[in-house]
Amino acid sequence: MSNATSRTDADESGPEQPEARVGLRYTLSQVKRDPTALAGLGVIAVMTTVALIAFVDGIVFDILGDFETFANMGIHQYVLAETVWVNPVNDPANAQILRPPVYLTNQLYPNDPGTWAHPLGTDHRGRDIFARLFYGTRIAITVGIVSTGIAMILGMLVGAIAGYYGGWIDDALMRGSETLYAIPFLVLVIAFMTAFGRNLTYAMIGVGIATIPTFARLIRSRVLSVREEDYIEAARAAGVRDRDIILRHVIPNSFAPVLVQATLQVGVNILIIAGLSFLGYGAQPPTPSWGQMLSNSRQYMLPNPWFSIWPGIAILITVVGFNLIGDGLRDALDPRINN
Repeated sequence: MSNATSRTDADESGPEQPEARVGLRYTLSQVKRDPTALAGLGVIAVMTTVALIAFVDGIVFDILGDFETFANMGIHQYVLAETVWVNPVNDPANAQILRPPVYLTNQLYPNDPGTWAHPLGTDHRGRDIFARLFYGTRIAITVGIVSTGIAMILGMLVGAIAGYYGGWIDDALMRGSETLYAIPFLVLVIAFMTAFGRNLTYAMIGVGIATIPTFARLIRSRVLSVREEDYIEAARAAGVRDRDIILRHVIPNSFAPVLVQATLQVGVNILIIAGLSFLGYGAQPPTPSWGQMLSNSRQYMLPNPWFSIWPGIAILITVVGFNLIGDGLRDALDPRINN
């Protein structure tokens, strides 16, 4: 009797179910097991936190400072920077130009090492380099995410519509994307900014538009196979509108490679807009940005090479962080890898 009962219990419970290898939970579990992805997440978490603090101090406090209540409390733009770092505008007597980092020297101060007052030294106007790197993080993270978001949203729509309908719609949309893709990237962005304005907003829009073909071609290749699936045919047979099929079924089931590409593209766009700032087409003075700092430092590389090293390291660390996350997501979302 006991044997029969145990067999019945075993039959009811059934064999052990295999672990699902799809879905958000499985993807997150695989990313957590990847040390490179965790390292990238750590880097980006730190950079994002710094960017949020800089946003509050540079934007939110500037808005709150216009109200008398907050102004009486001493809240104004860059109050944190003025509290922690020397501001050469408000305190020109204590501003020293091209100071070396702490404990190090340069040609201008061969016998006077840097101090903790300016741990990374000062620039050609006596401004603290660490402070400008700190606030430049807000620009880097913002332009990377916003420009990639513009390209991803528009590129997904173009690629999904082209792949779903096919025919002349596919030809028209993809030939337009290929025409855009054939124009040299920097030439296209610089022409766009020359026509509309040389500021950070148009830099993000220009880079986003120039990157649309990358996402359009990627998602189109996925949609060509997804549109033939049975659940798409069932949705058509049930009378679901094409717009709803594209937005609710086609794009979500083609999104995995787009997410990986978007993560990698953020780092690429940070590099691109840093290059535009270096050429004078990105953030305009006195807004701190890493590309602009590199541009200002090129005249002082011999007397103070540290001026150009720090923004380069900041760009390198941020871009590598996003690339590590992208590599981890690619491995987690790739069904050919036996995890």
